[in-house]
Amino acid sequence: MTTRPRGRNFFFAPGPTNIPDRILGAMHRPTIDFFDPSFIELQKFATDGVKRLLKTKQHMLFYAANGHGAWEAGLVNCFSPGERVLVIESGHFSHHWSMMAEELGLEVETLNADWRHGVDLKVLEAHLKADKDKDKAIKGILVVHNETATGLSAPIGDIRKVMDKAKHPALLLADTISSLGSFDFRMDEWGVDIVVGGSQKGLMMVTGLGFTGISAKAMARAEKNTENSTGARKSYFNWAAMRATEPQRFPGTTPVHLFYGLAESVKIIDEEGLDNIFKRHHRLANATRAAIAHWGGGTKSDMRISLAGMTGKVEGIELLCADAARASDSVSAILVPDGHDAQALRKHALERYNLALGGGLGPLAGRVFRIGHLGDLNEPMLLGALATTELAMADRGIPHAAGGVNAAIQALRKG
Repeated sequence: MTTRPRGRNFFFAPGPTNIPDRILGAMHRPTIDFFDPSFIELQKFATDGVKRLLKTKQHMLFYAANGHGAWEAGLVNCFSPGERVLVIESGHFSHHWSMMAEELGLEVETLNADWRHGVDLKVLEAHLKADKDKDKAIKGILVVHNETATGLSAPIGDIRKVMDKAKHPALLLADTISSLGSFDFRMDEWGVDIVVGGSQKGLMMVTGLGFTGISAKAMARAEKNTENSTGARKSYFNWAAMRATEPQRFPGTTPVHLFYGLAESVKIIDEEGLDNIFKRHHRLANATRAAIAHWGGGTKSDMRISLAGMTGKVEGIELLCADAARASDSVSAILVPDGHDAQALRKHALERYNLALGGGLGPLAGRVFRIGHLGDLNEPMLLGALATTELAMADRGIPHAAGGVNAAIQALRKG
């Protein structure tokens, strides 16, 4: 059995995130009949709360599943095998979404983009304008709002504007798993048709409650897909069956305790206020970025990253996201200099100091570590994590400029 250092584990992976005691306490209760009127009222309260987070007045459905289950629900309800979808490349999770679509029989096309900069909107516009084959036209555009693996956010509102400018009728699908409740998302205003979410990050919950926000256009597509004998087969994720009652029914038993936790999450979010939550996340993210910039001494590499791998050299500690306008407010991915092992740093930080950091995924394995700065988090917690990260880098001999914590403090003082 592994023995860890005394004291509380500092958990700074970008999800799942720290769970407030209030949420744990809300779930610590006897079982209740999910047909009980008091529970149905609570289920509706939690559902309405998530709709406010998404800034939507449209449809909302939950699943006893993680975010990948919500991905699958959107795909199997709205697309048939053989139909074409476009995945905007952003990192590990955009790739996994494309893999799932292929496994479900869809024809997947990827709009390539460097993982450090994200999608070029002009390239997207040209691609959509060239999509003129009505029989094989793109039916859906899949984009990750916040790529957890790279710390890169996508401009969903601008992507919708590009689609409208190109007069393209595809559905717009957005993954908000690591952005919702951490920075702004506007489903209705941005014209998003399917929004994928999960309970375990900005909502500060345990893993296991996935959900989708569904536009009227997407629901109409799903209903047509049900009538079409060539449509995708579905059972657990059948929206038509789930919408048969209000609030929704679950295939089998409703995950009662998850809804008790979610309802408490909604109360906590309402008490702080969504705008204040966004400001807090931005403030903590800026402090993290200030520490990273200080550690690296302002070095900027020519490193480029895609599914094919990494090219270029990294000479100092550096934020992976190279476009400041797209830097995530919920997670920072940090490149380590060539010749150093980010995984060994993570192992040392955990075993010596009880600090859990996120690792690099896919081609980033061993080259990147990640600091999650989302959810139930404040300044003392973040400063402790940054200080310990710097201590672990010193132990491991990773070149960096000491004093990153002071840089973070100055950023926090500026607000």
